[in-house]
Order: sequence, then C-alpha cells, then structure tokens
Amino acid sequence: MDCAELIRSRESVRSYDPARSLDREVLLRILEAGRLAPSAANRQPWQFIVVEHPETLGKVRACYHREWFHKAPCVLVVTGSRDLAWKRASDGYCSIETDLAIAMDHMILTAENEGVGACWIAAFDPVVLRQALNLPHDTCLFAITPLGYPEAAYSKKGTKTRKPMDEVVTFV
Repeated sequence: MDCAELIRSRESVRSYDPARSLDREVLLRILEAGRLAPSAANRQPWQFIVVEHPETLGKVRACYHREWFHKAPCVLVVTGSRDLAWKRASDGYCSIETDLAIAMDHMILTAENEGVGACWIAAFDPVVLRQALNLPHDTCLFAITPLGYPEAAYSKKGTKTRKPMDEVVTFV
C-alpha cells in the first residue's frame, strides 16, 4: 500500500482475536520502524517494551480498563529517557514527547501495513503500568498500544472526520 493510502485508511482497532498471536517477523518489522524513526539530534531516547508473557500481560492490562484491550495478544509500551533526549539551550525544551510520538506513529503505521491492529492509548494509569513493569520513576511512560490481528467480524468504518484543509493550513 502506498504511504498516502496507508495514512488515509488507518483506523484505531478495538476488536482483537485473542487466539491469534503475532508472527515474530511481523512484530520485528513493527519494532524496526520505531527504531529507525528520526529523533532530535539523533539521540534515540526511546525504549520499546513488548509485553507478551501472560502473567505480565495481566499486570499491564490493569492499567487500562477496557474489555477489548484485554483481548490483544500483546501490548507495546513506548518509554523514554528525558536525560537522553535533546534539550534546546535557549529555553530548555525537551524533545522526549516529540521523539517518542514519531517512533510510535512509525510503529502504528507499520502495524497497519502488516494487517495488525493497534490503538494509541495515553489514558492509562501510569502508576499501575510503572509498577507492572518495575520501571524506575525517571522513565517517561509515553504511550501504549495493543497489537493483534483484528477479529474476523471487524470491519473498518472508513469515515474519518477531519477538518478541511483551509481550516488547518495557512500559507504566508
């Protein structure tokens, strides 16, 4: 699929087939897309955690209480280090969230291209997630996404609502 069509057709998936695990090669291609993402000053301040083990999955799933989330065979956790991220000297801006967002977007688009469902989640409980993964307090918990093949009955809505171009673009 070409890039423009991929962007147009991607939708958040909230219906996973719990019996179908991800092919390891597919998962590695998704992770490679994140690894190759650009970052400020090429600092690559990220760490990607793939949660597959049933016991750990149970602990991680407690951070987000949606039934569909609990059906995905794995959860990708995108984290990073503020200390490793680039900081702008003039005002101290830290690029961590931007860098992690770019990596997350690369992985979600690659998942879509591989036929794997994903749903970017930021509304998780960071205390529960940090405890579930035994992460230090200085780790930036950015976002999570379930990864899995959509259930057979799942079909895309195909109706993205977006503002028109003239409302979001200014030429000067």
